[in-house]
Amino acid sequence: MKQLQRRLLSIDVFRALTMLLMIFVNDFDGVTNVPEWIKHAHANEDALGFADVIFPAFLVIVGLSIPFAIKSRLNRGQGTGRVFINILIRSLALLVMGIFHVNLENYSPSALLPMPVWEILITIGFFLIWIDYPETIKKSTRIVLQVAGIILLALMAVVYKGEEGGVLVPMQPQWYGILGLIGWSYLICASVYLFSKGRVIVQFIAWAFFFLFSVTAHAHLLDWLQPVHRFIWIVGSGSMPSFTMAGVAVSVLYAAMAGRNKDSLFWLLLIAFGAFNIVIGFATRPLDGISKIHDTPSWVGICTGIAILVFALMIYIVDIKDKANWFKAIRPGGTNTLTCYLIPYILYSLYELLGFHFPQFLNEGWGGFFRSFGTAFIVIWIAGWLERRSIRMKI
Repeated sequence: MKQLQRRLLSIDVFRALTMLLMIFVNDFDGVTNVPEWIKHAHANEDALGFADVIFPAFLVIVGLSIPFAIKSRLNRGQGTGRVFINILIRSLALLVMGIFHVNLENYSPSALLPMPVWEILITIGFFLIWIDYPETIKKSTRIVLQVAGIILLALMAVVYKGEEGGVLVPMQPQWYGILGLIGWSYLICASVYLFSKGRVIVQFIAWAFFFLFSVTAHAHLLDWLQPVHRFIWIVGSGSMPSFTMAGVAVSVLYAAMAGRNKDSLFWLLLIAFGAFNIVIGFATRPLDGISKIHDTPSWVGICTGIAILVFALMIYIVDIKDKANWFKAIRPGGTNTLTCYLIPYILYSLYELLGFHFPQFLNEGWGGFFRSFGTAFIVIWIAGWLERRSIRMKI
């Protein structure tokens, strides 16, 4: 068997596959006459739908990438302080985008702008601020465009009108949205890795702490902290950083063993860690069941284990068997990921503005299934087309 290498192409492939499935399940959510297990489980249902596994997998991938990204910066001579500032900036960017997105949920028809117009404009603002400007663009031009993006987002925040119980409300954080949850998890776990200098044992202790925080919270052992819950808490009661920290721990374990004649031990520990997570996931099922909506420890454990075992399969297929070309069609999902995530916000808004609707046979059953997969591939193709023209989001 080919030895493990120092660089893991499988992380990019795993990210691309997860992004494809994320776009698919988001689009598929509105399709009718399909098996319920493919979609998200209902709020108060003790169950795990296929769609409930995708976001946790992405958070694990965020963790897998953290050690490589931080090591790269440190190897380029950046000090700990500068790297931490970069972590803060990236986290803030994700939080800002997440807060804008979550306010779409309560957008009022009474607002100054139609929701699809507002949605397109905030997405344009995101691109203006956080696009990876090529070096051929003058610094002054880049600054002007970024300032324009900031002004655009500020204007969109001012004109926003939400609606709660028939009452108009201004833009507000509410929850943090998908990108915001990623931002908080990234901030916490990247900081742990950076300031612990990547020590293996610390990463696993941090993962255990976040998972146990979730367990104790759902066991109502932290109810005495309710007075500070609103102001100081770990996002998702520890569930979100638990996913990401598991990915960090796996990457650090890999770095400690790859290319050092410890490949067999790494495989054993990787599979054991994945299986252990699934076991503790089922063991904690009595604590509010398996529920993505309620961030239960059972959901965390099972989904973490699944993600780790799928990642092990990705390592085998991509890094050991050199089959990365199998995933060539979805490669932009792993290299231009944030762009992929944002494109549907423009795409669906254009559908609404143009009054476009798919024929009924594409909204149900197998027709809807293939439509949603087709949409996911189209979004990734657009992201690839943009990437080839040096248009990609980078934070």
